[in-house]
Amino acid sequence: MDLAPIMTVEELNRFLDTDFPEVHTDGRVFEVVSVSPGRATMRFDPLTRHLRPGATVSGPALFALADVAAYVTVIAHIGPVALAVTTNLNINFLRKPELGPLECRCRILKLGKRLAVLDAEITTVGDTKIIAHATATYSIPPK
Repeated sequence: MDLAPIMTVEELNRFLDTDFPEVHTDGRVFEVVSVSPGRATMRFDPLTRHLRPGATVSGPALFALADVAAYVTVIAHIGPVALAVTTNLNINFLRKPELGPLECRCRILKLGKRLAVLDAEITTVGDTKIIAHATATYSIPPK
């Protein structure tokens, strides 16, 4: 798929700051780090509140990372549509995520007029072992 993004990393981070400030309630833990045709990558720097006993990053925190990264990937390619919403997200937890920076790489599988389907992989920054894998479907509002 050769789908060129229409928003830059800077524009996406600014959009999250202005339209979704609640993502930064704990400070800037989510940050868009790259955008390319059909793809986007988001970094997550978990805090102690995102942990389970044993210094494991919690499932809800990983779910949030996959969801926000998928949303960012969609709007990077359709523009700043605040009302694009998740209609489905399935996640498989594959490995124990240790405390440390994580990244989620998302890829658009299909981008239609009303629905987008994405694939997401969460890893530790600098590692290729997948911690969690998700698929997401987003509803795109009519123009």
